[in-house]
Amino acid sequence: MNKETILKFMRQETYRPLSFGELSGVFGVPKKDKQGFKRLVMDLVHEGDIVKIKGGRFGIPNKMNLVTGTLECHPDGFGFVIPDEGGEDVFVRHKLLKGAMHGDKVVVRVEGFKSAAALGKQGKGGKREGRIIRILERVNKNIVGRFERAKGFGIVVPMNERITATCVIPLNKECGAKDGDVVVAEVTKWHEYADAPLPAKVISVLGDYEDPDVEAEVIAIKHNLNYRFPKDVLYEARNISQAVEAHDIKGRYDLRDMPTVTIDGETAKDFDDAVSIEKRKGGGYRLWVSIADVSHYVKEGSNIDKEAFARGTSVYFPGRCIPMLPEELSNGICSLNANVDRLAFTAEMEFDNNGIITGYKFYESVIKSIERMTYTSVKGILDGDDYLRKRYAHLASDLTIMEELALKLKKDRAKNGSIDFDLPEPQLILDIEGRVEDIVRSERNIAHQIIEEFMLLANRCVAMFMAGSNVPFVYRVHERPDEEDMLDFREFISNFGYHLEWRENAAPKMFQGVLKKAEGKPEEKLINHVLLRSMKQARYSEENIGHFGLAFDFYTHFTSPIRRYPDLIVHRLLKRQVKKRFSDKEKEMWTSVLPDIAGHTSKMERNAMEAEREIVDLKKTQFMMDKTGELFDGIISGVTSFGFFVELKEYFIEGLVHVSSLKDDYYIFIEKQHSLVGERTKKRFGVGDDVRVKVCKVDIGKRQIDLAMVNTPFAT
Repeated sequence: MNKETILKFMRQETYRPLSFGELSGVFGVPKKDKQGFKRLVMDLVHEGDIVKIKGGRFGIPNKMNLVTGTLECHPDGFGFVIPDEGGEDVFVRHKLLKGAMHGDKVVVRVEGFKSAAALGKQGKGGKREGRIIRILERVNKNIVGRFERAKGFGIVVPMNERITATCVIPLNKECGAKDGDVVVAEVTKWHEYADAPLPAKVISVLGDYEDPDVEAEVIAIKHNLNYRFPKDVLYEARNISQAVEAHDIKGRYDLRDMPTVTIDGETAKDFDDAVSIEKRKGGGYRLWVSIADVSHYVKEGSNIDKEAFARGTSVYFPGRCIPMLPEELSNGICSLNANVDRLAFTAEMEFDNNGIITGYKFYESVIKSIERMTYTSVKGILDGDDYLRKRYAHLASDLTIMEELALKLKKDRAKNGSIDFDLPEPQLILDIEGRVEDIVRSERNIAHQIIEEFMLLANRCVAMFMAGSNVPFVYRVHERPDEEDMLDFREFISNFGYHLEWRENAAPKMFQGVLKKAEGKPEEKLINHVLLRSMKQARYSEENIGHFGLAFDFYTHFTSPIRRYPDLIVHRLLKRQVKKRFSDKEKEMWTSVLPDIAGHTSKMERNAMEAEREIVDLKKTQFMMDKTGELFDGIISGVTSFGFFVELKEYFIEGLVHVSSLKDDYYIFIEKQHSLVGERTKKRFGVGDDVRVKVCKVDIGKRQIDLAMVNTPFAT
């Protein structure tokens, strides 16, 4: 008896909620096994797969107009429940949250439908509306916030604007916190009504919020990220040999004599992937993509494995990392460091002269990287830098062949319609104390493209092989966008003179054409961002539905098992299939657990992205703190009814010119033209316009930079 058997029966065969006694009778559970059976049922309740209702009966949520999911709150108090099983979100009014907080796992009863207009949106769509009836799991047991002393007690105001309830701290539970300190408070009692002060105690004083170490820890705690590993995990990691032993190599392909290299950024410390190439005698290419064999060291069910699953992914903050695996693995024996033996899992692929793949195979290997290359050095070699070509003379020819193949792969991918959002990203330059001393545009050169194309291809080949093998697997999927979102996007770009012929079975190539036409124009960034927001978010799934954005029918994540848990799972499954070790029992087991793995790791990926984005925004505003009153040239990157956003050319930072600061006229928002136009003067501010602005105010808490025009009469 297992949970999947119970769930399958309740979903397919029962037509009404059943009591525990009735369920026991259905499965003929003997008296001695009833406690174990009850634990299985209650596990399903805790996980939200079934719901216990009045009268002690158990049923399937969607058969009772109930939805299980994660609550995402808005700073204004209302929230949305994101269903575990996918589908439309459920809107929940502030007063119907039942004390649930942002991130909690909840059960919501759907009670109606909220129109798009009521949600402050345009269009015909809307949201289901409901009330929370049960909180399955609270994730905000510890709340990070600013301590404020009051008469006879203390208050902790959460730094997460999505948490609206304050914590009340008795005088003897302050842990030495001073007024203004950033602290971690542990909630000691929960309430079932919105915004009620929560009794709590201070368990840790972090210190000054402007300390770079403190600010990173605040955001980490806010997103439930943990720098520290449990003792049992560290114990296991420290007992793993840091050298490849003879018994580890047995049965592996020996690739140590091949000219294999890693190519990464200058600051990278963990090296997942290494590459090697040759031109085939009969024409074409042979490429080896060797990935760190993390699955050899991280055993299923070990403490390290459980912690890696819980984390789901490594998280990268400027100047520091919250790794998925302990350092002994991530920077040690699993990292493909130069000039040492390392265990790998290799994808060997063959191509014709046009770069079209003609065959592939996968196997366990042992490699020895001969160089730790950087993107900058590889670009220099390919650009003909005399010093670098002499220094790396033993690799120059191979790197040229890699460039040749990568450009052919990229051309073929573009021909098939793959969408490239190739916009520059900000790169934060930190000083020795971890503070931002400059912000520049990160370079994406030919070396980045080489590695990107090779990794995309390896991921694609693994997915094709596993899909053809008809065994349980984890895919990286990207769903086709909704028709309504695409019609909105079509209307948006028509204001700039672009046309999109949307069809229900539209291919990604259509969008590729629009982005190509916008390339280099003032509206390029805005169109890219609007298209990104109009599309679904890529995720992990046990079902292969293809990857729309890449225009791939098959795709997975195989190439980064040091920092992504799904890649580790992919290695385990691929190994079983390569070695023909998939028993029927194993297939059944993996089929039952993969949906949870895919769902959890997708959720943790989104959480990591939010944390990384938040700390970058924080660093940007901190960097601008001492620049109040300074003048900058910028370009208008977006226009709204309340003002327009300006991207500073010097620092790649955005700020807002509020419409109230334009005092020479009344400015009307012309939505279809993405412009603010003066009623009397007819002065126009539109996307792509060059402007000169002054920094008026920087609000670190809101991550907001207020700007004002300096060439507009009466502007403040």
